[in-house]
Amino acid sequence: MDKEWSSDVVLAGSTSDWCKRLPKAETNWPAGVIAAWKTLSGGSSLSLEQGLELYAEPDLASVGELAAMVKSSRFGTHVFFNSNVHVNQTNICVLACKFCAFRRGRKAKDAYAMDIETYLSEVGKFADHVDEVHSVGGLHPDWGIEHYEELFKSATTTFPHIHFKALTAVEIQHISRLSNISIETCLKRLKKAGLSSLPGGGAEILDDEVREVICRGKESSDEYLEIHRVAHRIGIPSNCTMLFATIESREQRLAHMISLRELQRETSGFQCFVPYPFLPDDSRLPNAQLATGVETLRTIAISRLMLDNIPHIKAYRMNLGDSLSELALSYGADDLDGTVHQESIMHLAGSVTPLDIDRNILGKIIENTGSIAVQRNTIYTRFSLFESKEIPPLRGLKMAS
Repeated sequence: MDKEWSSDVVLAGSTSDWCKRLPKAETNWPAGVIAAWKTLSGGSSLSLEQGLELYAEPDLASVGELAAMVKSSRFGTHVFFNSNVHVNQTNICVLACKFCAFRRGRKAKDAYAMDIETYLSEVGKFADHVDEVHSVGGLHPDWGIEHYEELFKSATTTFPHIHFKALTAVEIQHISRLSNISIETCLKRLKKAGLSSLPGGGAEILDDEVREVICRGKESSDEYLEIHRVAHRIGIPSNCTMLFATIESREQRLAHMISLRELQRETSGFQCFVPYPFLPDDSRLPNAQLATGVETLRTIAISRLMLDNIPHIKAYRMNLGDSLSELALSYGADDLDGTVHQESIMHLAGSVTPLDIDRNILGKIIENTGSIAVQRNTIYTRFSLFESKEIPPLRGLKMAS
């Protein structure tokens, strides 16, 4: 077995003929799960109706088994992770989405906006240990394209070994409008300055009726898709996401996945899908339906089955926690994010996942599922086998500020 290997950004380490490698369906599976297996093994995509049937299927174990089968047909026993840190450049935002615990108004006592020197200093604390910086933030009322060009030019010059994955679709839209330039011009200028990929956040649910309630004022469903379409066209790969268990129906979740799948057929630019449940509190969205661990695992498994043309499904441990993330690796997820080191958005929303997790602990989580840990780069083009060593005790860290 090779200890290091490479791939291209489209396959992203996946086997191209994975559907032909699917083992036979288990004879004891329910009819709906066997039908899903037949569709996928024949090289076709599941319909919305099939997705609804899988959501309603009482035998969750069989749904998870099929998702795990698809995962192993793509990646064998490999599960991926990377070394990253989250640096959120500002929490000042002109919007006030109901689900967001991170956003602050400009005059709030705990509002902040990192100048470029501060941003570089923050990255520098972790630069010897990471190869990716994940940067998203609020929609700052004063930061146009010139600010972000200077930010990325300075960052990539100072830290040439680090990949900067940054800015959600609504941030791109905000910057372009503030700067009076097109989305394409905005993305081209950011790419030239050093932006390497988009994280995909902000999709929430791609249904404008839902968006009107939970994130009024954000980009529309079509605008989210168009921004990623343009990014893919000019050579910027991206992730895509889904925030579920707010007020949406299961049918709206599936329509969301199908919208992403259709764009992927056109562009092949999505590398990873990140489904994560809303983390509840008593104030931000009291009418949220919330998700049990079982519903979360079912949604991850169905994501793997519905999104047959997006290579990776991520267990986002900053949201799920380590225990549920480990379970998710048996329900179709093949990617575990990440070493992280610091993070604000999910922890302000209620996450209690430890922030000082290192590569050895991630490796152990992966190995606990009988999988082989593989360290990757951000865009899934370079891979190396990872063997965890003795794990030190976990300790709690203060939340990132």
